[in-house]
Amino acid sequence: MNRIFAVPLLIATLALGACTDPGRFGADVGGAGTGAAGALNGGIVPGSASDPTSPAYFQQTIGDRVLFAVDQSNLTPQGQATLDGQATWLLSNPDYQAVIEGHADEQGTREYNVALGARRANAVREYMISKGVPGTRMRVVSYGKERPIEICSDESCYAKNRRAVTVLAGGLTS
Repeated sequence: MNRIFAVPLLIATLALGACTDPGRFGADVGGAGTGAAGALNGGIVPGSASDPTSPAYFQQTIGDRVLFAVDQSNLTPQGQATLDGQATWLLSNPDYQAVIEGHADEQGTREYNVALGARRANAVREYMISKGVPGTRMRVVSYGKERPIEICSDESCYAKNRRAVTVLAGGLTS
């Protein structure tokens, strides 16, 4: 009877013992950047939101969208601040191109909203050009009201859909 319990206990002990070496993969368990991998890049995981050269950083830290008022394509001061960060990032990361998507809320005709989305996307593109981003690295597309991120007939939803989104396209820009 003791052997029935001893064998599984021995296997469990050996299995748990194998899990106790935190340096077996060349990095600290805590991921604080003090292991071999973290020492090379200061604890920044390449491609993550903490990597200032990654699209995830662009989207989450800088912000990939600006919002507009009803029937407007004029940039707000808050939108300009976001675009300043986007322009700086694009100038520091020349291997990326940008597609600027223009969007509108569900109010109005399809044709009107496609035109409004185009004006919004072009306003963003022109602002970025004024900040030094080459126009050849950006293109615009308007989706009008066809791609809402919020669906409801309420101002809170409409406000989120009145936007321009900068989508990064990776690769060399040659």
